This record gives sequence, C-alpha cells and structure tokens, in this order.
Amino acid sequence: MIKTYKTLVKGWKYFDIMHKDRKVARIYENGKCTIYYSSFLPYNIYLENGNDIDVKTNNLVNFYYWCSSRVLTLDRKYVKEILNTLGATQATTDKDRAAIAIAYHGLSLLDVYWIRSKDEKRTFAELSIYRHSLSNAFIDLCLRGRSITANNSELYESRNQAADLSTPGVAPKAWVRKDNKFYLLKDGDLRDVEAELLASKIINCFNVKSVLYEEELFQNIKVSKSSLITSEDISIVPVEAIDIYCINKDINTFEYIIKKDKYNYYMMNIIDYLIGNIDRHWNNWGFYVDNKKNKLLNLYPLMDFNKAFLAYDSIDGSLCLPINSLTNKRISQKDAAIEAVKKVGLNQIEEIDLKWFKDEKIKKMFLARLELLKSIK
Repeated sequence: MIKTYKTLVKGWKYFDIMHKDRKVARIYENGKCTIYYSSFLPYNIYLENGNDIDVKTNNLVNFYYWCSSRVLTLDRKYVKEILNTLGATQATTDKDRAAIAIAYHGLSLLDVYWIRSKDEKRTFAELSIYRHSLSNAFIDLCLRGRSITANNSELYESRNQAADLSTPGVAPKAWVRKDNKFYLLKDGDLRDVEAELLASKIINCFNVKSVLYEEELFQNIKVSKSSLITSEDISIVPVEAIDIYCINKDINTFEYIIKKDKYNYYMMNIIDYLIGNIDRHWNNWGFYVDNKKNKLLNLYPLMDFNKAFLAYDSIDGSLCLPINSLTNKRISQKDAAIEAVKKVGLNQIEEIDLKWFKDEKIKKMFLARLELLKSIK
C-alpha cells in the first residue's frame, strides 16, 4: 500500500511539474518558482519567477489549484467511499485535494503531466498509466461503492488509483484494461446508461467526431463502455483550462476557440440541442493537445451523454452552456443550434433508425427538433 496523502506532503521542500521526462517547472514550499519550459506548462496554471511575496503566494495558490483539478470532483458518486479508502476524508480545500494528487504523482489518463518530489529519481516510463496494467480491485469501489477488502488491498498501487481518481464527472465510472486497451465503464441509474447509448447511436448519424458508447454488462448490470481517446502522444485539455490560459494571455476565449475549430464547436451545439443534453459543462469538452510540442489541435470528440434527453420539456431546450460560459449570453439550445446550422450546416450523413427509441415522447421531441433544424436555410 502507498503512504497516506498526509504523510507524503508533510514538510515538502519542492516539487517538479513534469511533462513526461521534461522538467517544466519547480515550485518550492515558500512559493518561489523556477520555470524551465514555459511553453510546456499546463494550460490551467500560471506561475511566475520572482521573490515578491505576492508572486510566491499566487504561485502556491495556483499550484494547489492545478493539483486539485487532477482529483475527482467532490460531487462524484461514491466519492466518500473512495476518499475513505485513501484515508483522505477531509479533503475539502484545494490544498487537501492537491495532497491527494501528489500521493499518486498527479498521474492522469487525460495527459502526460506528473509531479516529482525532491530527490526522486523515478521516470515517466516507470509510472505511466499507459504502460502499466490497472488493478481490477478499484473497479468495485468506483462503480458500486464497495470497499477495498483485505483480500484485494494489496493488488493496487498509486498509479492504479490515479486513472479513476483523476477522471472528471459525477457518474460512477472506472477504467479497465483489456487486450492492452483502456475502456471506461460508466454506471448510474438505468435511465442514464440507456440515454448515453441512444445518444451515441444518434450522433453517429451526423458528421461530427464523438466517443462511441456501447452496451456492456458489469456484474449482470447494464453499463456503458467507451474507449480511451488519449495516449502518450495525444492529451486532452478541458475548455475551462483554455479559458484560464486565454485570461492569462489576455485573449478572448470564444474567438480563440472559433479560430481553432469553428466546425466542431458549432456541431457540438447542434448535437446537444437534438439530444437534449444538459451537461455540457467546462470539463467535458475541450481540445486535443499534441504532446510533442504541447500545442492545441482540434476539439476532441464529443463525449458524456448520460444526461441526454433531460431538456425535452419544450422545443426550446435548456440554456446553451458553452455560449453562456464563454460569452455570458443567455441563449437557448434551440437558438444556439439554429445559429450553428446557419454557420456550418446540419451535416446529417445517416438516417435515424426510429426503432432505437423506446420512449414515444422522446422520439416525438427528437423528430420535432430535427425537422426544425432541417427547415433552416
């Protein structure tokens, strides 16, 4: 078993922020920072060189925030059970949550950053989750809330926990490795699972990149299964981090995103309207990153549809979260989708199989929305 997170951060002298085996920055306990490769800093952290007390204080605050962003959210189902297993039940502040991340070197299946402590000699190859098998001991805990037992507690190390602890979102979920590939299993109630499966089928009928969700059984209970979309070559970064990056660079975030990937941004708003998705928050859409240069590419495939068909009370849908977040404009999903169709078209490439729909009301609303968008010139 690994040491508790409290032990690992007691009396620390400095930590290095690593990008694979590249030392990007070093931050000391007093907040002093040395930046070695500014172009390889994470997009959601701002650090400065200097001895000014305000600079050092901000460095510590920003470092703790960055670390805490690599830990599961406190509204995640079974979070108490997971934190109990780690002995970290009081992890309510950024500093506390940062300590949890540091306990497993800040590893994640989202990118190739990690945290190295003073005098540590370990390499990325030794720790990388991509290269080492994950233990199945953590799956029961993350999907069902069942405690790690004495029989299986020795089966997992800090890197085994890292993949599940650093995966954002509220629904119960766990990573499994099979045939040298990673798959994410997502649970929740049956409505959420079936909504995600139906939404995935619908989205595949449009010319937009999206994560494929397929039906899987876990302990005879239906869950959704999807493949990992990152690797040691390609990372993903949520739009929340892009916003932090743009603010620090005095760049308009909305204009930056449109310049980078206009087509997939507008297609996202079209899809969310059609499927009535209410969960397009800042951590479930964003950009691919080329790890060789730490440069943004296009938007990564659409994902996370377990809250689809919940904005089906009216033809207007709910508030369009991406536009509201980026511009502070309160626009309905319908108006956002109409604007998007005018910008890039509807881009339907396959017919919808009406046999997919089990609920007549959902089918009726979906078809009404689809016909509305088809009528846009």
